[in-house]
Amino acid sequence: MKRRRPRFNDLAPLLRFKRPVLNPTTRRLRAALTIEDLRALAKRTTPKAAFDYTDGAAEQELSLCRARQAFRDIELRPAVLRDVSRVDLACEVLGSRSLLPFGIAPTGFTRLMHTEGEIAGTTAAAAAGIPFTLSTMGTTSVEDVALANPHGRKWFQLYMWKDRDKSMALVERAAACGFETLMVTVDVPVAGARLRDVRNGMTIPPTLTPRTVINAIPRPGWWFNFLTTEPLTFASLESWGGTVAELLDAMFDPTVGYQDLRWLREQWKGHLVVKGVQSVDDAQRIAAEGVDAIVVSNHGGRQLDRAPVPFHLLPDVVRAVGGDVEVFLDTGIMSGADIVAAFAHGARFTLIGRAYLYGLMAGGRAGVDRAIEILSGEAARTMRLLGVSSLEELTPEHVIQFHRLAPRPL
Repeated sequence: MKRRRPRFNDLAPLLRFKRPVLNPTTRRLRAALTIEDLRALAKRTTPKAAFDYTDGAAEQELSLCRARQAFRDIELRPAVLRDVSRVDLACEVLGSRSLLPFGIAPTGFTRLMHTEGEIAGTTAAAAAGIPFTLSTMGTTSVEDVALANPHGRKWFQLYMWKDRDKSMALVERAAACGFETLMVTVDVPVAGARLRDVRNGMTIPPTLTPRTVINAIPRPGWWFNFLTTEPLTFASLESWGGTVAELLDAMFDPTVGYQDLRWLREQWKGHLVVKGVQSVDDAQRIAAEGVDAIVVSNHGGRQLDRAPVPFHLLPDVVRAVGGDVEVFLDTGIMSGADIVAAFAHGARFTLIGRAYLYGLMAGGRAGVDRAIEILSGEAARTMRLLGVSSLEELTPEHVIQFHRLAPRPL
C-alpha cells in the first residue's frame, strides 16, 4: 500500500469546529437526546428529596416499573412504500385541535422541582399548541397560570376535599380564569405509601436539616433559585408545614362517590374528564354519568402498587366506552414511540407527567421545551418508519403487545 504525506487541502474539509455554547444549561439540554437523558440531568441538578418526589412511586414501585416495561414489550410493525414526506401530529381533543398528541398532566408541588414550576410548563405548552393541566396541589395560583398563558388551552385538575365549599371555590376560580376543562382525579381516597418521601423526610416546604444541607452542596443552583425567589404559592391552600402524605390525608375525602361526580357534572359547564380509571367496569359506569373523557391511569404508580397496567388495559376500555367518551392514557410514557403505541391501541390523547418534569428540573422552561421537542421528534420519526402520515392511520396492527405477566387460571 502506497503512502503519502497528508496535504492541508485534504484535511481542510474535515476540520469543522462548532461554535462553543457558553451557557452550560443550554449545552447540557442540547446534548440530551432522550427523556432518560433529561432524567439523568435532573438527578444531578436537583436535591434528592425533590428529585425522588418526582421520580418515585408507591411502596416497591412495581406499578411504575410495569407500566414502563409494558411500552418496552411491544413490537412495531411497519408498512413500506408509503409517502411519509409529511407527518401530521395534530389531533382533535375535547372539541379543539392540539398540535401534538400529548398534553401536560397535572403535577403537584411543581416549583419544588424548579423555581419556574407551573409557569414554565404552561408557557411551554402554549408555545407548542398543547393543553396544560394545573393540579389542585400545584404551587402557582390559577390566576397566575392564566396570566402567564392567556390564550392557550388550560385544564384544571380537582381533588375533592372534605370541605365541599372549598372545592367549589377552586372550581369557580378556574372557570373565571378561562380554564376550559375540569379533570377530576378519583384514585386518591388516601395517600399512597411513597417510601422514598418517608425516608427523605420530605416536607412542604423543604426542611433544612444536616442531611439536606450536605445534599445541597453540589447543587447550589437549585437552592439559590429556591431561596431568592418568591415563596411557594399554592393553587389551593395558603400554607402547609407537614409531609406530603399528611397533607393529602388531611385534605382529601375518602367518601367521594358517584353522587359527587353527578354534582360536579351539574356545576361545571365545560368539559369534564375523570382521571384514574383502572377497570372496564368503572369506565362504563363513569361514562354513563355524562363525562366527556376518561383517563386510563394508575396515577403514575404513586397510589396502589401492583395496580393494573394502563397500556395493557387501554384496548379493553376503548372497546367498551370509546364510542361514548374520549379515552386518554397516562403513566409510563417516556418516549414518542410510547405515544404512538397508545394511539395505535385507541387512545385519543396522552398525558405526560414525569417526562416533562425531568426537563423542568434539568433546565426550567428551556428544559420543558426540550422534553416536548424530544417527544414530538420521536413520535414523528416513529410514524414515518411505520409508514403512516397521520394519527388517524394508526391501527392495532401497527403495534403488538407482549405480556410478561399473564393471569394464572384459578
